[in-house]
Amino acid sequence: MTYVLGLNAYHGDSSACLLRDGELIAAAEEERFRRIKHWAGFPIEAIRYCLSEAGIGIADVEHVALNSDARAAFWRKLRYTLAGHASAALIFEKLRTRKRRATVEERLMRAFPGQSFNGTVHRVEHHLAHLASCFYVSPYDSAVAVSVDGFGDFSSAAWGFGHSNELVVQGRVHFPHSLGVFYQALTQFLGFPFYGDEYKVMGLAPYGEPRYLDAIRKLVMLRSDGRYELNLAYFRHQRHEIGYEWADAAPMVSQLYADRLVDLLGPARSKDEPLAQRHMDLARSIQRMYEDALFHLLNQLHARNDSKNLTLAGGCAMNSVANGKIRANTPFEQVYIQSAAGDAGGAIGAALVAWQRSGGQAGRSSMDHAYWGPQYENGDIAALLQRYGDQLQAEGCTVSHLPSESELVQATAAAVVDGQVVGWFQGRMEWGPRALGNRSIVCDPRRTDMKDILNLKIKRRESFRPFAPSILREAVAEWFEDDDDVPFMMKVFQIRPEKRAEIPAVTHVDGSGRLQTVYRNTNPRYYALIDAFRQLTGVPIVLNTSFNENEPVVCRPEEALDCFLRTRMDMLVLGDYLIIRPPPGPPE
Repeated sequence: MTYVLGLNAYHGDSSACLLRDGELIAAAEEERFRRIKHWAGFPIEAIRYCLSEAGIGIADVEHVALNSDARAAFWRKLRYTLAGHASAALIFEKLRTRKRRATVEERLMRAFPGQSFNGTVHRVEHHLAHLASCFYVSPYDSAVAVSVDGFGDFSSAAWGFGHSNELVVQGRVHFPHSLGVFYQALTQFLGFPFYGDEYKVMGLAPYGEPRYLDAIRKLVMLRSDGRYELNLAYFRHQRHEIGYEWADAAPMVSQLYADRLVDLLGPARSKDEPLAQRHMDLARSIQRMYEDALFHLLNQLHARNDSKNLTLAGGCAMNSVANGKIRANTPFEQVYIQSAAGDAGGAIGAALVAWQRSGGQAGRSSMDHAYWGPQYENGDIAALLQRYGDQLQAEGCTVSHLPSESELVQATAAAVVDGQVVGWFQGRMEWGPRALGNRSIVCDPRRTDMKDILNLKIKRRESFRPFAPSILREAVAEWFEDDDDVPFMMKVFQIRPEKRAEIPAVTHVDGSGRLQTVYRNTNPRYYALIDAFRQLTGVPIVLNTSFNENEPVVCRPEEALDCFLRTRMDMLVLGDYLIIRPPPGPPE
């Protein structure tokens, strides 16, 4: 057997995956083990998990693949530097960062003392890894493949065409032009400064109108060949040291936009400033500009390749609002986006490229589910509940063991119908940022007050952010205006107008929902839970949000139980065990 370890290292959302003879057997993001969102560094704990899942040691790994190659675009980088476009501070920052990074071999030796790694290290260009991560695991024998993100290996986008086991890169957008930087810079301008905050702009946009679109069009120019360019007068990433920190911590990025952006759009919002209609209108305009640029590129690529299939990766592929509009705004009929579309997913792409380079056939088996992380047996959970016995008793909780799946899902569905907030911890952890029914909190989507209840009891997040519906696949056409497979919650569709009043807790202000289609064959227990809820209510949908409280999604049962105990969650389903908190007494 040949094992290939794929890594996203020294990027945000560091991760590891493991292939055995070209087939994926494990994948996880480092943040789940370190308990720091978007953790960046060398993913030692994710590597440990992948090896343990296979029952092997690091000496059994023949190939390690990284989704970055510092040698890529060397001459282009040199020309850019010699032309005086980059400041000395920017150059020295990159050199210091590279010098601080230990080699893969050194990191593995430190992490696994007494074991030897004698395999080959492959460095795969960043966007090639992204393209491979979406095409080679897609259900299509041929497709246009597109990667769009901030930056990686001096490019911000790449595209090509895949057929069978061949993937050819056809073009790129190079540094300093980037749709990812555009969106991140404007996210900062709106007062959302943290790495990964772009989803807040997506959630805010439906509350506004695109009143600033004409001004924002001055930031991004669309070219006739499908490419786009930034008006660099309004950005500072191309010349200045911008404070990227990728070493064993949550990524931090300093200001990307130039101060003169204020002259174009008015004052930037501070982090704690109340949101006004102007900010909502800006968010809508930012989202619209992004969509216009994306669809412009995709339409040009379709004209050149004449394929109905599209695979999409890169950090910008997490823009589920735009993704849901691709079929309506381009000729593409089928769109596949894997569950970890961002940098984490590059680990899989790098591993598949390395497997192919070593003589294997790149995988053509479709990734139709996201359950590649750790799982825990009921015996482990029983021992945990025994250790927590005193705490549970102090809370007045009752613990029940229901080995019958039918009884378990019926009891859980009844609690959801009763308006309870239920933690649902089952099977293998999801790969990617979305909770997809194994590390989820589930609630009744029919309640108009459920968003407020969730935010009060657990989430404490901004009121403008929507919650997502998980829906039985066969019911999509009845409830949504687009009938499509969305297993990874990567597309937003309009809910049918006549259905919106029935599920207000998952209907956003513009009538949309970021759905997850649930299948009996890929997650039978979650499917059974939603079906049990349907039998009680006639609604084949539950509200699904991630099992966490301002932290990475829970990984181990200990984290799920801790989250349950420190919040006001009503019920926790850990494997076959139900932990129920007594209802609060009447106010004094």
